[in-house]
Amino acid sequence: MNIKLNYHFSDKLKFVIFVFIFSLWATNCSSTVRFSGEDSPLQKKPTAYRIGQVLKGKCSYYASKFHGRKTANGEIYDMYALTAAHRTLPFNTILEVENVANGKKVRVRINDRGPFKAERILDVSYQAAKELDFIDQGTTEIRATIIRLGKNKSK
Repeated sequence: MNIKLNYHFSDKLKFVIFVFIFSLWATNCSSTVRFSGEDSPLQKKPTAYRIGQVLKGKCSYYASKFHGRKTANGEIYDMYALTAAHRTLPFNTILEVENVANGKKVRVRINDRGPFKAERILDVSYQAAKELDFIDQGTTEIRATIIRLGKNKSK
């Protein structure tokens, strides 16, 4: 069966296909937050941190699900170590974290990135959460003071 397309119809079809392919190409080349190299809204970096600076907000903890897995700085996560995840603080920064609800304090070292919920500022290890006494609640309001800044830059 031999089908002949009208020459005029064939030109229109070619034009439509060309516009479609060009549109796909153009949208793939456009800048988006995900591919532009810009930080996501959860990864906003401050201009600078300083010793003695106080960070206030909601804190959560992570435990057995991540125990034994690699952290962002390459270490293996130990839920019984006094460590924490922060979005932008340099790795190896030492924080004194105080549970505002009960006054309990613990010192943690930043070795991971997170938390990934916008309303939270810090994820601490299971052991740190235990010492701060908020395991049952899951989250708590904290005041974290920078004791020592890590030497390596944040990712």
